[in-house]
Amino acid sequence: MLTKRHGAILNLLEGRGALSINALSQELGVSAETVRRDVRLLVEAGAAVRVHGAVGLAGQMGEAPFDRRMRENAAAKRAIARATAERIADGESLMLDTGTTTSFLARELLGHRRLTVVTNSSDIARTLATVNGNRVFMAGGELRGDSGAALGASALDFIRPFAVQHAIISAGAVDAGGIMDFDLHEAEFARAVLACGERRVVVTDASKFGRRGFIRVAGFDAVDEIVTERAPPPELAEALRRADLRLTLAAPDNDRQ
Repeated sequence: MLTKRHGAILNLLEGRGALSINALSQELGVSAETVRRDVRLLVEAGAAVRVHGAVGLAGQMGEAPFDRRMRENAAAKRAIARATAERIADGESLMLDTGTTTSFLARELLGHRRLTVVTNSSDIARTLATVNGNRVFMAGGELRGDSGAALGASALDFIRPFAVQHAIISAGAVDAGGIMDFDLHEAEFARAVLACGERRVVVTDASKFGRRGFIRVAGFDAVDEIVTERAPPPELAEALRRADLRLTLAAPDNDRQ
């Protein structure tokens, strides 16, 4: 018989991936020994597995970090992607960086026709290539094992000659100072994408608001629009207003029925 605490453990593993016994103990406010007993029951029930000193959900251990991030805030990312796709017309050109929200956008664009797409994401390229008369240009370079992204000097050199109607990037963090990220090469690529677009858009769920990365991608003067699912906190909202930046709030699924 699984208890409420067992359910809390499964929820933590669902949202954050594998965790150690000590991390679960701190999150739940119970002793490590109590967590070990709970985990033992979950493993016996087939709901969890223990690997390398950590506990994870059965069926998810060994999953790539990018795949885990695709599940985080998935409903919000799907709504953001849908709102962004509605502003893109058949036959238009766009450039997308690698990110979970831009991957959701690629899926929302499957109903569009004759798109010209430039990307460094193998996931986005696979999704949109060879369907509905699309043309897809994939940046070259070394592929990241976790995200399937091509990054580095070769990828930057490849995209710079393009001039597209929609330049769309994801964000690791957004605060009153602008758009930030946690990876130097991803930040460089996102910055280059913005420079190639007539309309420059950041797609990000509201969990990124107020978070501070340590690599600056761009100030708000380099962006025309942010698409998200929830209004930002007051300090950030004021910074967006001063920058005269368009803020689009995506309607959740239950508002569309």
